[in-house]
Amino acid sequence: MAILVAVCTVQSALIALVMHFEMSALRWALPVLAASIPPLAWIALLHSGLERGHRVWPHVMPPVLALFAIVVQPYALDVMIPLLFFAYGAAIFHTVSRGADTLPRLRIESGDASGRIWRWIGVALIASGFSDIAIIAAIVAGKPEWQPLIVGFGSSSMLLLMGALSLSRSVSDVPEGAGDIRDMVQVASEEDTQIIDRLDALMEQGRLYLDPDLTLTRLARRLGLPVKTLSSAINRVSGENVSRYINARRIKAACAALEQGDSVTEAMLSAGFNTKSNFNREFLRITGKTPREFRG
Repeated sequence: MAILVAVCTVQSALIALVMHFEMSALRWALPVLAASIPPLAWIALLHSGLERGHRVWPHVMPPVLALFAIVVQPYALDVMIPLLFFAYGAAIFHTVSRGADTLPRLRIESGDASGRIWRWIGVALIASGFSDIAIIAAIVAGKPEWQPLIVGFGSSSMLLLMGALSLSRSVSDVPEGAGDIRDMVQVASEEDTQIIDRLDALMEQGRLYLDPDLTLTRLARRLGLPVKTLSSAINRVSGENVSRYINARRIKAACAALEQGDSVTEAMLSAGFNTKSNFNREFLRITGKTPREFRG
């Protein structure tokens, strides 16, 4: 994510130099950097939360192809760049829209907040593709003077959005995604019940739910199960996603700590939460009270 934001920053700086300071010698770098942003966003998603096993090397090709097109057929970039933004933006949005358990390597505490952040990044990429089309339309319409405005607005907006979302640690809660709903309406099988019994035993023995760095991937590995199998079993048996299943146990532990006289911060940290926003949101959802109200 840091590299992605850095590339967006460099691109915005180069756009300013080329468009407003007439440093045309740098113009060749703009399509190469533009072709790097969508695959970098996808690689950042792979690195941050998706299961391992995805190949990274094919996503190095777009900037190489852009550099080749500059030499051989520059007009091909007018089609190539928008398509890259549309394709990667749609892929990111679709991937993280399948439910709160889509990113099993992210900490369970965050719930679906990370998924919502990534959905917005997908939307930002798609919007950038439309801005590229708007630039082409302005040139075709005989309004080349609009090009710097469109380019500047599009690149600046995307940079601000990427930066804000990459730094965001709190996103308001929303209903679960369609992927979770499809799992919840299915009837739990005997195998699902056995998996949850094993999970409950593991939770009680090791109190893993108190680990702030706990992820779905780590849970599945401890049980010797595929991530999807464990996630689906929790969905069908409890009617919740993995994040809510684990956070319910954490809130129970936090309530016990508050009843023993711990401060809200002490209870939050001892229960495995790292951020007050997530702790307060989950506490209110489960108990119907804020931590301070519960403590009295």
